[in-house]
Amino acid sequence: MAKKAKGNRIQVIMECTEHKATGMPGTSRYITTKNRKNTPERLELKKYNSVLKKVTLHKEIK
Repeated sequence: MAKKAKGNRIQVIMECTEHKATGMPGTSRYITTKNRKNTPERLELKKYNSVLKKVTLHKEIK
């Protein structure tokens, strides 16, 4: 018998959109969780980018 899913909460990876555009080496990524039932679309959050030293828009990737 197959195992039942633990719940609707899943891990997602957030990546900086501005860092990609600059062409600088490295990436700014965060790992967070979301409830796939309440937010089926991709997340967009403002997070701190330590390379650019400012708050930038991070989008969910997968």
